[in-house]
Amino acid sequence: MKLKIAKNSLFAVLMRSPWWVSVLAALAVFGVARLFLHEVYALFAASPFIVIALVAGWKRLRAPSGKKIAARLETLRGMPWEEFAAALEAGFRREGYAVKRLEGGSTDFELVKDGRVSLVAAKRWKAAQTGIEPLRDLHAAGATHDCVYVSVGELTQNAAAFAAEKKIRLVKGAELVTLIS
Repeated sequence: MKLKIAKNSLFAVLMRSPWWVSVLAALAVFGVARLFLHEVYALFAASPFIVIALVAGWKRLRAPSGKKIAARLETLRGMPWEEFAAALEAGFRREGYAVKRLEGGSTDFELVKDGRVSLVAAKRWKAAQTGIEPLRDLHAAGATHDCVYVSVGELTQNAAAFAAEKKIRLVKGAELVTLIS
C-alpha cells in the first residue's frame, strides 16, 4: 500500500517547496519546543521537518536542469510516433499503470491504476502550441474518466483554462521528461 499525503497538507506543501524552507521550519519548531522541553525532545519534535528537508533536497538534486529538459524536449519532438508512444507507454508502466493502446479516435492510451481509468491523448505531442480543440475532443471521449493530455509544446491561454476547468491533467515539460526518462 502506497502512502498518500493530502495535496494541501503542511508536509505536501513543504515537499513542493525548496529544501531550505523545511530547514527553517525545523529550526522554528526546535526553538519553540526548546523553550518547554529538553533538547532531545525538541530535536524529536523537529525531526519530521528535517526528514522532509532531506527528501526535498534529494529530489531537487536528482531533478534534471533546465538545459537538460530543453534538450530532452527537442529530442522528443524529433521522435517518430511509434518510438514516442513506446517510451510514453514504458513511462506509465513504471508509474504502476496498466497501459492499453487505443487505435483511432481522440485518445491514444487507456491507463488503469487502483481501479481508476484514465484516457491519454498524445498524438499531437510535437505541436509548438496547442489550442482548445484537442482538449475538447479528449474531454468528450473521456467524460466519465480522468483525462491526460501529453504535449512537448505550450498550450494557448484558452486551452490551459479549459484544461483547468475540466480537470484535465497536463503532462509536459519537466514532468514529461521525468516520465519518459
